[in-house]
Amino acid sequence: MEGCILLVDKPSGWTSHDVIAKLRGIFHIRRIGHAGTLDPFATGLLIIGVGSATKKLTALVGLDKTYTATAYLGATSTTFDPEGVITPTKYIRQPMPNDVTAALKKFQKGYEQKAPLYSAKKIAGKKLYELARKGMATEEMRPSKFITISMLQATSYVWPFLTFEVSCSSGTYIRSLADDIGRTLGCGAYLTQLRRISIGNYGIKEAKTIDQLTETSAHLQSS
Repeated sequence: MEGCILLVDKPSGWTSHDVIAKLRGIFHIRRIGHAGTLDPFATGLLIIGVGSATKKLTALVGLDKTYTATAYLGATSTTFDPEGVITPTKYIRQPMPNDVTAALKKFQKGYEQKAPLYSAKKIAGKKLYELARKGMATEEMRPSKFITISMLQATSYVWPFLTFEVSCSSGTYIRSLADDIGRTLGCGAYLTQLRRISIGNYGIKEAKTIDQLTETSAHLQSS
């Protein structure tokens, strides 16, 4: 497997580092890296470089990405996902489908997006999530950057769940996008599911699961 680029379908509950550690054990190669992390609750495409192929990853990190996601409307989360403290929104007016369409339209092409408080962005040398866990982080500390969105469309809306697909520039936080959609609708929202389906021209259909890679390794070692 030395020098290979692998497409891996990350399972929910695993960190990107967990995947790397597992692959090191499967292929008995220490030098393995990836081109962009996924949150533990998320699933989907990770591009993995094995051995000398890690040199190719830098060129892949900045590629646009496409996700499918589901947001729960009518509540907020401290982490913008199911792992945070969930707070139901009071006095909700249930958004109509045309409200959702109008809200999503506001984010088309792109906007100045703030990173979540629970993110690895650094403030004065400290990771933001470390400060947030200590109760020392504030909304004003959230760094922002302009992100581009080439496609954003709802694929299903049955209150309180909104499922959408989005293609965006590297560095976009889909968790923040869900929270921003909830703020725009006035009902609050947080991400419940997230799946990365493409990075540039690399697609999830070509990706292998951890089990499939384990079986492949076992076959190679026995042949």
